[in-house]
Amino acid sequence: MTVIDGTSRSTPATGAPPRPQPSSGVNACTALPKPHPRPEGRDSYTISEVVAFTGLTAHTLRWYERIGLMPHVDRSHTGQRRFSNRDLDWLVFVGKLRLTGMPVADMVRYAELLREGESTFEARQELLESTRRDVITRIAELHDTLAVLDHKIEFYAGARPAPERQSA
Repeated sequence: MTVIDGTSRSTPATGAPPRPQPSSGVNACTALPKPHPRPEGRDSYTISEVVAFTGLTAHTLRWYERIGLMPHVDRSHTGQRRFSNRDLDWLVFVGKLRLTGMPVADMVRYAELLREGESTFEARQELLESTRRDVITRIAELHDTLAVLDHKIEFYAGARPAPERQSA
């Protein structure tokens, strides 16, 4: 199991609100991570390889580094960025945070808290719990929106004129 921030990916303590599951029924945090292209120890990727692997642009990767979201990117002897499997794991996690709608400033704050160590567990947890509450609210809004769309689609499907019969 790949650990992104030193915390386990186990299920929440009892008493937590139920967590919505992806439509595939697979929990992305407890599922086996996507295999890395290279094994540990030989995991040195150029920016173009990371672009191909993640789908992010080189501009985005450089920006993430500049704003402190990717502060640990190694450099080759010629100054080129060299990403590791750990960096790829982090980018997957950041991608999940982006999908939640978490503001970039909060993602950067989370990364700063992570670098500060174990003393920030509570602050990281609160940041993630706040984001989770926002996601649950957005899911409810999307369910309501889907119901409206379904109603309209049914209306238009029932409102079509019947095809004319051809007389023989």
